[in-house]
Amino acid sequence: MPSNPFSFRLAILPLAVFLAYSPISYAQQAVPADVDKTPPVPAKPLPAKSQAAPVAPAVPTAGEKLQKVEISGAKGYDERRQDTATKIVVTQEDIVRYGDSTVADVLKRLPGVTIGGVQGRGGDIRMRGLGSGYTQILLNGEPSPPGFSLDSISPDLIERIEVIRAATAEFSTQAIAGAINIVLKRTVQTAQRELKIGAQEDGGKFGENLNYQISDKAGKISYSISGSINHGQYERPSWMDEVGTDANGKVNLLRRTDSLNWGTFNGIGFSPRINVNLENGDTLTTQSFVNANRFSGHSNDHASAPLVSYLPTYASDLTQINSEFGMIRTNLNWIHKLADSAKLDIKLGANYNRRSSDVNTQGYDANNNQTLDRKNSSGASDKGLTWGGKYTAPFIEDHALAIGWDGAYSKRNESRKQTDIVTANLCTTPPDLSSTTCIKPINLNEDFDATVSRLALFVQDEWNVTKRWSVYAGMRWEGLDTRSEGNTYDKVHNRSSVWSPILQTLWKLPDSKNDQVRLGLTRTYKAPDTSSLIPRRFVSNNNSPTSPDSIGNPNLKPELAWGLDAAFEHYLNDGGMMSISVFMRRIDDITRTDLSLINGRWTNMPINAGQATTRGIEMEAKFPLRSVMKDAPAIDFRANASFNWSNLETVPGPNNRLDSQTPISANLGLDYKLDKIPLTFGGNMSFQDGGPVTLSANKTAYSVPKRQLDIYGLWKFNPKTNLRVSLANTLHQDNISASTYTDATGSLKQTTTTPTTVAVRAMLEMKI
Repeated sequence: MPSNPFSFRLAILPLAVFLAYSPISYAQQAVPADVDKTPPVPAKPLPAKSQAAPVAPAVPTAGEKLQKVEISGAKGYDERRQDTATKIVVTQEDIVRYGDSTVADVLKRLPGVTIGGVQGRGGDIRMRGLGSGYTQILLNGEPSPPGFSLDSISPDLIERIEVIRAATAEFSTQAIAGAINIVLKRTVQTAQRELKIGAQEDGGKFGENLNYQISDKAGKISYSISGSINHGQYERPSWMDEVGTDANGKVNLLRRTDSLNWGTFNGIGFSPRINVNLENGDTLTTQSFVNANRFSGHSNDHASAPLVSYLPTYASDLTQINSEFGMIRTNLNWIHKLADSAKLDIKLGANYNRRSSDVNTQGYDANNNQTLDRKNSSGASDKGLTWGGKYTAPFIEDHALAIGWDGAYSKRNESRKQTDIVTANLCTTPPDLSSTTCIKPINLNEDFDATVSRLALFVQDEWNVTKRWSVYAGMRWEGLDTRSEGNTYDKVHNRSSVWSPILQTLWKLPDSKNDQVRLGLTRTYKAPDTSSLIPRRFVSNNNSPTSPDSIGNPNLKPELAWGLDAAFEHYLNDGGMMSISVFMRRIDDITRTDLSLINGRWTNMPINAGQATTRGIEMEAKFPLRSVMKDAPAIDFRANASFNWSNLETVPGPNNRLDSQTPISANLGLDYKLDKIPLTFGGNMSFQDGGPVTLSANKTAYSVPKRQLDIYGLWKFNPKTNLRVSLANTLHQDNISASTYTDATGSLKQTTTTPTTVAVRAMLEMKI
């Protein structure tokens, strides 16, 4: 990829010309290729307004010109309202509304979903305040492959997002908090060419992006090709303050480290899809996703301290990172129609990714003399296969019975080589003379491989007991087998399996067309990831209780949870809705991080430690303002709020929350479409609480509450050309986090402050 904006624009120019002038037939409207034209099982009644008798079109008289008329049909089946299994569906219109550059920025506005890390820079995705494996990320209904990051997908490549609050037997039940299913674009509605060209400015650094989609149909074959290209730069300062005290509370350490990170990144994504309708009514679909990224960055740290304190082992350092990542994933789906409305759905998939990085770190003493030259080179590859199938048949009236299986096999190969050249005999001694740290070379030559095999069997049934009451019942067995071998540790073999009974029910209240109640009982689990099982040590440059090394634990067991979900939903006649839901999870064999001193170095290791309980309340409302005020402007209003509580029994309170759970999150947004000019604008205010968290008997953490305001404007020049302008993180609040370690000898507190910036984005959207 070109590394500067000018060459980047030259690179995308040929593609823009091709999209503008390539021949595509518009002679016929393409029927959605993915739509199964047989009635669903069990058949779900259409809305009354869609059952009217067809009206014959008027025949033009002689000499009268035919007019082109665009017809919009009924919105169709409402999954959130009608499905027995609870889910929230986010449409493509909502996904692109704010011109977000990452999927995480889209998700942060959804009920009960929060994003960890610094505002506007992505982070771990959390449902009900829980991340770190409690929230499962699915890609087209399958667990995301190893090494996959949501940041690698442009929001413009996504057709819809499904937020699944309670588990179902069809999908993996590794979803204690819930699951988020990212569905890539696949439905060919009409023959079209769409091009989006955008630019952004963030903290004085600029970036560009291009997104495109081409789709058409020829006979029984339809296809869609979508992709994205992006380039960006960044510059991010931060600083860390450290305060240490002795056993009597006297300050013995005052230190500040200023950091600056800067760099460039380039990415390209490509997603083709082909759908074939066979003569016997079967459909054959193949969809692939190709992604490549290149990153080049620098990091500079400089520590300073008063005379009464001491500097760390490296008073300053400069790190340069160059990394590349490439990924390809392809899936084949065959749907075979059988007699009596039965159906067989078979899926096969393969994925491969490779990443490499070269890191060069130079360490300096207080006099700016180089004391360390470290070169680290690492590479990893993941390859895997997935397979699955589902058989559905209406054996009994008003039942939708399904039996299926899914499996996966993945293998990772990884190597890491590190060479240290120590150019000075430097030792650091704190004022209390408690210990002396000397620079020692850490030379590594590590190779390891790991294989993960997964197999699951499930059966599920959705039963329409009456017109107002439906029940979903399912059972899933899922087994995992993890094996690893390396040249620095013994062989690791970890095997686990879980039975997951699931029951959900939907009851539409009598004498009401708009009120309904949901109830669900689930058995879910969280399996330890491969990196948590492998006993490889990752070394911290300046080792301390607040900046320790880390190592895996091959004896980890999966966490098992029983869950209860309940909700009340009220739907408005104009498409709005209001809901309130509650949840509770009881988790056994919880995994938490244990900090200990091993061979003179502070080390973090995951361990199973007792039970935890989490519970919460979620509220949501969205409706047009005109539904409550007749003469109000055309404003669509939406709001949500979530409150979460949890406690970990083996950690002393207060604030012994599970996984640093987000206690409160809320969103307030509106969209205003002007009547007289083609302008729509809106905004969203989000709040994410933080506060103190007790991690162990000796360690606590703190994070500042985060507030973000995003606004956008959309100007429609004509039905085919739009200009979308957005401002993200307009409050640009500093992100502050802290970590404190306390024992009988004293305490050490580390506080990190990261300023944030306003991101300005503009996107020109054209349908050609």
